[in-house]
Amino acid sequence: MSIKVAFIGLGVMGYPMSGHLAQAGYDVTVYNRTTQKAQTWVEQHGGNYAETPRQAAIGAQFVFMCVGNDDDLRSVVYGDEGVLAGMAADSILVDHTTTSAKVAREVAVNAKKSGVHFIDAPVSGGQAGAENGVLTVMAGGEQTCFDKAQPIMAAFSRFSQLLGEVGSGQTCKMVNQICIAGVVQGLAEGLHFAKQAGLDAEKVVETISKGAAGSWQMENRYKTMSAGEYEFGFAVDWMRKDLGIALDEARSNGATLPVTALVDQYYADVQALGGGRFDTSSLLARLDAIHNKNG
Repeated sequence: MSIKVAFIGLGVMGYPMSGHLAQAGYDVTVYNRTTQKAQTWVEQHGGNYAETPRQAAIGAQFVFMCVGNDDDLRSVVYGDEGVLAGMAADSILVDHTTTSAKVAREVAVNAKKSGVHFIDAPVSGGQAGAENGVLTVMAGGEQTCFDKAQPIMAAFSRFSQLLGEVGSGQTCKMVNQICIAGVVQGLAEGLHFAKQAGLDAEKVVETISKGAAGSWQMENRYKTMSAGEYEFGFAVDWMRKDLGIALDEARSNGATLPVTALVDQYYADVQALGGGRFDTSSLLARLDAIHNKNG
């Protein structure tokens, strides 16, 4: 008898992640706020769909979630139709949403009241990583629960790590986004400078990517950035949500994040240009807009 799991949230990440679970042979029931999307998923992958999070969770040994933000998480966890109302004692609730560490700890406390174990497990790798099943999972929770969930998460990830108690996964994801923000801004400025200096950007990147300046962002985004194409990944709107979470946490733990705060405002400028759905490499669009305005 295959392991029964539920997956809550079929967005750009959750749809392929849950698909990998089905392909791995798990008995998957999905829930999505828009039922039509859940029906389409079942037509593609088999399994079942439920009308409410509670119904999806009934009988599931593991419930995975990937929704939008703190409020979205609460909406599918709590209440008469939330997952906790349907989950059995000793089952495991895993949240792949990027949220605040505060809400992760809150959900853990309430899950414990129902005898349910909770793991906060945000992911990195974007839509492409989800589709290809090669996400990185950053987890917080009990070692024994992580050890049970990890083989199942392996269906859509290539690496997962337990960082500590509940909330640790979310704080690790904050570190991830902080690092990306600085790297993308540096790459945007470098490409902008190269263009203004009359250099061939492709030759420049081919040269410097072999050394200390190289990065995933440089390797995977410089061509589309140079072409002014920003339809290839994590949206600016979501990045601002994530950076806001990191900046809030920094105010609590005393960390100083001047570059992160600055880049967050640069992303606000991109939003003002109408680029809220652009991918995060669109910081170059902001520099181009400034140059064109001043030129």
